[in-house]
Amino acid sequence: MGRRFIKFIFFLVISSGFFTCLARASAIDLKTAKAIDQEIEKNRAEIIKIRRFLHMNPELSNREYETSKLVANKLSVLGLEVKTGIARTGVVGFLQGALPGPTVAIRADMDALPIEEQNNFPYKSLNTGVMHACGHDFHTSIALGTAMVLSSLKDKIRGSIKFIFQPAEEGAPAGEEGGADLMIREGVLHDPPVRAIFALHVWPDLKAGQIGYAPGYALAGSDSFTLTIKGKSAHGARPQEGIDAIVIAAEIIGSLQNIRSRMTDPAEPLVVSVGKIKGGVRSNIIADKVVMEGTVRALSPDIQNRIPELFEDLVMGITQSYGASYDLHYQHQLPPVFNHPEFLKAILPGLINSFGEANIVKVKPQTVSEDFAFYAEKIPAFYFFLGVKSPGQVTAAPLHSANFNPDENAIPAGIRAMCHLVLNALEQQASLKSTMDTRSSN
Repeated sequence: MGRRFIKFIFFLVISSGFFTCLARASAIDLKTAKAIDQEIEKNRAEIIKIRRFLHMNPELSNREYETSKLVANKLSVLGLEVKTGIARTGVVGFLQGALPGPTVAIRADMDALPIEEQNNFPYKSLNTGVMHACGHDFHTSIALGTAMVLSSLKDKIRGSIKFIFQPAEEGAPAGEEGGADLMIREGVLHDPPVRAIFALHVWPDLKAGQIGYAPGYALAGSDSFTLTIKGKSAHGARPQEGIDAIVIAAEIIGSLQNIRSRMTDPAEPLVVSVGKIKGGVRSNIIADKVVMEGTVRALSPDIQNRIPELFEDLVMGITQSYGASYDLHYQHQLPPVFNHPEFLKAILPGLINSFGEANIVKVKPQTVSEDFAFYAEKIPAFYFFLGVKSPGQVTAAPLHSANFNPDENAIPAGIRAMCHLVLNALEQQASLKSTMDTRSSN
């Protein structure tokens, strides 16, 4: 845990009063806030048009060819320095402000999911079996909208902004690398170094335009497993002559929940789910093999690191008691997403000032996962939720649903939040640097 917290030293190693100074820094001025709103309204129709085009033309992970072309073209038209081909199809736009200062970043994911859309609106997916069911079309459009707004306010920017458009957040295809980890390895957080990073996710549990946040571990770490149970085939009428892999699998599935209820702290969120199981050849034959696949989610890195050993001990005990054997492939995939509480304390007042306290909602940590976690391991990060539930809706279709249909009226709020977060962070750093320069001269 100690090394994890060291990674969150913001900008440069400075005095212990850093975050306090940030929290006291004033929000952006009313004139700039008004200019942001005017630019959002000016570009609103274009941004909605982009979102609908992206929704109609979704592309799977590491295959976001046309999406990245559109993004690169829009950024180039705005006058940003553009780099393409990062982590296969990733795009980075660089906006240099008129005033000196550090660099902060916005990250948006671009990939869609292998889901057949069930909505019937005119801009539904044209790609059979592919759909933006997780809102990445929103994320990309909001980041482009933020670039549109801030490129018109370059004279107000104290430093620079990287717009990181990332492929493969949903996971690279088998045998390929991709996503946040690969983008980091290919240098998106360097040249110039990025001092803080922001990202959002559309959230159907919140009303359109509301902003949700969770301090500390906001999203769970994610692991996957494939377990093969090896028994012995026999006639279904003479089970004593075989070793029934299906019976063993059933016992393992039930016992896996003991990891959550009996082997770890019950106050620590943990989910163990078997999502796929395959075994047997016909009804009257004892199955000699069962293959099951699943996922493990944990908010605590300590718990996440303990699970593989607990998992294998449990499987070993059950299979040995039946005289069976097993193969277990357990893979760590993503760490939890961490919103550093002190960083959050520094930037939250600006959001409240911009949206009003009633529209900034503290939410529970979620056991879904996100590869934004890799950025948050490197530098201070803020990952927040953008409400997309339409007025009057009691419940909205969930993420990864074939009927997912977020309210487009939330898009301006997402752009506004990103603009205020970025400008406030840069202004705060400028104020802090000025204070420290004054102290050093004294």
